[in-house]
Amino acid sequence: MGSRFPSHQLSNGLYVSGRPEQPKEKPPTMSSVAMPYTGGDIKKSGELGKMFDIPMDGSKSRKSGPINNAPSRTGSFAGASHSGPIMQNAAARSVYITSGNVSAGGMSASASMKKTNSGPLNKHGEPVKKSSGPQSGGVTRQNSGPIPPVLPTTGLITSGPLNSSGAPRKVSGPLDSTGSMKSHTSFAAHNPAVTTLSLDDEFSFRRNFPKPILWSVILIFVMGFIAGGFILGAVRNAILLIVVVVLFAAVAALFTWNSCFGRKAIVGFISRYPDAELRTAKNGQFVKVSGVVTCGNVPLESSFQKVPRCVYTSTSLYEYRGWDSKAANPKHRRFTWGLRSAERHVVDFYISDFQSGLRALVKTGYGARVTPYVDDSIVIDVNPANKDMSPEFLRWLGERKLSSDDRIMQLKEGYIKEGSTVSVMGVVQRNDNVLMIVPPPEPLTTGCQWAKCIFPASLEGIVLRCEDTSKIDVIPV
Repeated sequence: MGSRFPSHQLSNGLYVSGRPEQPKEKPPTMSSVAMPYTGGDIKKSGELGKMFDIPMDGSKSRKSGPINNAPSRTGSFAGASHSGPIMQNAAARSVYITSGNVSAGGMSASASMKKTNSGPLNKHGEPVKKSSGPQSGGVTRQNSGPIPPVLPTTGLITSGPLNSSGAPRKVSGPLDSTGSMKSHTSFAAHNPAVTTLSLDDEFSFRRNFPKPILWSVILIFVMGFIAGGFILGAVRNAILLIVVVVLFAAVAALFTWNSCFGRKAIVGFISRYPDAELRTAKNGQFVKVSGVVTCGNVPLESSFQKVPRCVYTSTSLYEYRGWDSKAANPKHRRFTWGLRSAERHVVDFYISDFQSGLRALVKTGYGARVTPYVDDSIVIDVNPANKDMSPEFLRWLGERKLSSDDRIMQLKEGYIKEGSTVSVMGVVQRNDNVLMIVPPPEPLTTGCQWAKCIFPASLEGIVLRCEDTSKIDVIPV
């Protein structure tokens, strides 16, 4: 059958015109293998175990199915997971895309193949290695997982640190390695938001009185006694000596008066100081504000009575020293009460002004300078006869590794809890319509109170004044 048109015969014997069709290459087919029943064991769940870096049963990872007609490659991959379809033309078959980084020790590819890693490049043009979990073996794998949302910046004031997402970190007390709650003392000592106050922060006439003036007075009286004694021995005249003795007695009585009633005079000065209105207070103005307390981000708990949601706590243990009893501290004299242990802490808090109703943040935490005048109340009196009557007190002593032998002890505790009424003295600071009370740069001087024979005293930092809260009903907030 001669013709100038090409023709060919079909399989059924029929002749048709045209050239025969070339056989087409079949596309790769994917088949899935049914996963076995895991029984709740994540190690048998295949790819799910890879996401959590959990070793799976068996020496090789389970694949989701074979790929037919796949191009042959030299080398082997250990646990590498490829994503993306494989192109059918020859040019595309020489390029493969991986979603992770494969180490050089895990493969030996031919020079004709190109590898493209998905992801951003660094400043040297190299792909940035990312990993969301610890790596295992010689293969680097990128684990998928949810990305925490970035919260928008708000105007809320928090007195504690922020977490990685920008939200306030909730602190209810640190946990140790076993998951149990640590003691209040350890929490307050290791938390930077808590200011630990020392004994130097309380009033002491000897520390407030200028040392040069004190030594000058002592030197004058020593010289007066020497001169009076010399005149008495030489001329038999005791007038100068009598005058010196009278002046010395008057000065000694004045010093004793200030030592005993100096703190009471300062409390009276704070009470008489006029309250300011926060609405009209200027930036940098020294003010006194009285109002109701609200806890900040890190509330405290009293040490012995476990009073929750406090902004200031103070627990002091005193001992009475007799003639043959032990001293509570190196400076403890006989027949007096001496301080054996003291714990005082304060944190940032809010105060609602009685005058204007505005709410201000009082910055007393994070190591700020604070001078507290908070009344303490006697919680328990202990003597050798009733020392075993209070198991809570013995537990409190044991937690602080204090001995409970035959001693006369007295435990005092004071606190400012949420809802209490306090007076705060400090400097107003406004920052982007945020009202705060911060410590003043210079100490506040009370001045001489001549009517009460009280010497001037200096108050450093923020001054806190609160009466005994155990006898006053608090305002619920």
